[in-house]
Amino acid sequence: MSTHVSESESEADAATDQQDRPAAQQRRVEKKRERHEQRERASDSSETEGQTILLKVFRYDPEVEDKREPRFDDFHVPFKKGMTVLDALIYSRDHYDSSLTFRHSCRQAICGSDALFINGSQRLGCQTQIDDLDQPVRVEPLPHQEVVKDLVVDMEDFYEGMDAVEPYFQEENLPSDLEEQRQDRANREKIKMSTRCIWCGACMSSCNIAAGDNYLGPAAINKAYRFVMDEREGEAIEQQRLETIEEEQGVWRCQTQFSCTNVCPKDIPLTEHIQELKREAVKNNLKFW
Repeated sequence: MSTHVSESESEADAATDQQDRPAAQQRRVEKKRERHEQRERASDSSETEGQTILLKVFRYDPEVEDKREPRFDDFHVPFKKGMTVLDALIYSRDHYDSSLTFRHSCRQAICGSDALFINGSQRLGCQTQIDDLDQPVRVEPLPHQEVVKDLVVDMEDFYEGMDAVEPYFQEENLPSDLEEQRQDRANREKIKMSTRCIWCGACMSSCNIAAGDNYLGPAAINKAYRFVMDEREGEAIEQQRLETIEEEQGVWRCQTQFSCTNVCPKDIPLTEHIQELKREAVKNNLKFW
């Protein structure tokens, strides 16, 4: 029997080897990554195993006699790496007290539902890492707003302020269906940060002026800024918005404390936007004759 291998067969085998090598290498890399992740998980669990955090949560329920007097309840929650305040609240509700009430939705710092007063500052529960907080973790409803139950506050005044500035785009001369409504790149950059508002109400809660009267509030004025500064909006509606924010409870109530800017979870320069609108209001009322 001949053991001679033809040249074409040798080339075919070599080509097959070349094709198999990347796949085999990829499998080795994936296995190595899996082993690394397993070691990390084991390390994380060993570091946090048995650890608990103390959560002191504000409680109030006007419909239950025993809860009409506000108090704080303590919850000892098993700690896991990466745990947020919202995670701890959900655990407390699911394992200790199903009547614990708070708002939450997407858990991705986008919906703005879970704005709370955490360790003395307005924050989003889903965005706040337990690791970054001093213990015990004290969770309260947003200040300067009426408490409905536990951590839920009445947001009606906040939404009324937002509605007052008509927070939607209005153009006098809309283009045809096939025509693009263009915006200059520089103008887009100017209003970009103002569009990030998620209506969480943290800024309004931090504002001492908003606590004492019917001030429109930083969020509503920021929303007005977003449209006043948009070059695409019509002059008539721009004039209307300026008149709204020029009123007694508008931009002139701001005392430039920067508290709204400091607590904004989206890092919007709210105080700066309010000052810009003050300048626009002054220019709007200048008359030369």
